[in-house]
Amino acid sequence: MSGNEHKQQKLNVKYADPSLKLDKAQLEFMKLIEEQNLERVQKLKRLRRNNLITAGALITSVVGIYAYSILSVKQEKFLDDFEEPRKVAN
Repeated sequence: MSGNEHKQQKLNVKYADPSLKLDKAQLEFMKLIEEQNLERVQKLKRLRRNNLITAGALITSVVGIYAYSILSVKQEKFLDDFEEPRKVAN
């Protein structure tokens, strides 16, 4: 037996015999697990969507606050008319 055949034989041991049929309890268990997995996937998709919506809202508000603060500082003109105080002579 060559090394490649020996590896192939080892791999086949890991898999079930395809000629064997599953009984009713095993099929029902597989359906139950599949339904639970589908529910889990749907919850994860919903959670991901909600997280993306929250992240979008936070980013939008941060950019809005930043833009507003830049514009409001840009519009400040109280320092443009600033005059140095006169020195008082004694």
